[in-house]
Amino acid sequence: MEVNNWHKDLTFDEWAPIAVSSARPAARYKHAAAVVDEKLYVAGGSRNGRHLSDVQVFDLKSLTWSSLKLKANAGGDDDNSSRENLPALSGHNMIRWGKKLLLLGGISRDSSATLTVHYIDTETCEFGVIKTSGSVPVARVGQSATLVGSRVILFGGEDMKRKLLNDAHVLDLDSMTWDMIKTSKAPPAPRYDHAAAIQGERYLLIFGGCSHSVFFNDLHLLDLQTREWSQPQTQGDLVSPRAGHAGITIDESWFMVGGGDNRSGCPETLVLDMSKLVWSVLTVVKQKDPLSSEGLSVCSALIDGEKYLLAFGGYNGRYSNEVFVMRPKAKDVLRPKIFQSPAAAAAAASVTSAYALSKSEKLDFMQLDDINSKPSVNGHPQDDVTDKTEAIKEEKRLLELSIAEVRAENSKLGGEIEELNNTHAELTKELQSVQGQLVAERSRCYNLEAKISELQNLLQSMQSVEAQVQALREKKSALDQQMELAAAAQRQGSGGGWRWFGGNEK
Repeated sequence: MEVNNWHKDLTFDEWAPIAVSSARPAARYKHAAAVVDEKLYVAGGSRNGRHLSDVQVFDLKSLTWSSLKLKANAGGDDDNSSRENLPALSGHNMIRWGKKLLLLGGISRDSSATLTVHYIDTETCEFGVIKTSGSVPVARVGQSATLVGSRVILFGGEDMKRKLLNDAHVLDLDSMTWDMIKTSKAPPAPRYDHAAAIQGERYLLIFGGCSHSVFFNDLHLLDLQTREWSQPQTQGDLVSPRAGHAGITIDESWFMVGGGDNRSGCPETLVLDMSKLVWSVLTVVKQKDPLSSEGLSVCSALIDGEKYLLAFGGYNGRYSNEVFVMRPKAKDVLRPKIFQSPAAAAAAASVTSAYALSKSEKLDFMQLDDINSKPSVNGHPQDDVTDKTEAIKEEKRLLELSIAEVRAENSKLGGEIEELNNTHAELTKELQSVQGQLVAERSRCYNLEAKISELQNLLQSMQSVEAQVQALREKKSALDQQMELAAAAQRQGSGGGWRWFGGNEK
């Protein structure tokens, strides 16, 4: 394979390792990556419990790795002005902003109380800290950071005291000002190591992640205009719970790679059609493949006018430093239409039906009017009138069929809504019953714990009494021995005296 044309013969929708013609960087996971001008930048990460501070660059033209030599911003008034390298970071995010790479959050030895934003200038190789203002979020690790226009939406993570978070913040990159997003409705459960994406520059999607004991496979949606959370219904293939996965969007497709549940990695590469909210499995790798790892990264790259996916790093029992590439097959881009619930889908179907009907009536009127306005020969329209009439009738028939299908789908969705409502009512009753049983069991546990405590105190008292009794027994035994010795001595002395007196009388 020629270096310049290495990507031309790739099979669509399949991962392939890239043959590297230079030394690879240290293997790692929980790093951050981004692509700028056909170069993959990888910053930080973790390996064997040690955080890394290097920045590695993979050239997609020459297929070679190199280490980026950074220099601190000489005009900076922060601690970085005396550094030669970035702080060692892990669990952070990287956002491309022009020719700069912004590194948000993560854990390091000198983590502050609030979230720090570092930057790397890819042209000058300078790095430093960007001062931000406003409602700066607390420092955290494992959060998501998603670019929307000139704003970054931050969600969730885990703070430095290991408290799980589900708050949302926005950073205005023009003014470098933070603001907390005050949301309504039920937010996702607190989590970290999830994935996030933006659909239509309006909806923030959150998928998966974990708490300290639970791994999630749920999808949540935040409307950035109304600031309302919802949990939309999805269709398609079943998706297993996972954390530490990586996601990237191309048009209306959200690709999801890797992740795991601390027992095994996730070998399938998923894709979510964000316009229809349909999951599908794109491809599957072997269980111990580097792509079936936690803490890997995935980016999109434009090479010769075509978009590719690039994956790097991860951990699934061993650390990886391989680069993989996928050539996704181009799909038709549909108009964004997110159905937040079956009810919304039914409403949308009704609107579509009304729109199709009005379009049909308008088409009939306009085209028939056009026919009537044609010049006639001997009092009759031109020869093509009949053909156009038949074409109009056929188009009308197709539109009526489309309306009938939409109405049928509307009716089906209505039935599904009713079934879901019934199921929800039953589950609510069952949940209330279980919650009642749980309260009763907790009360019983508290009583048992109190009795156990009383018994333990009594047992300790009995042990103390038993020790005292044993001491008294030993003391009594010693006194008994002394008394026996005294009695024996007395008997021996008395017998000798009588013999002496008796002998004297004779």
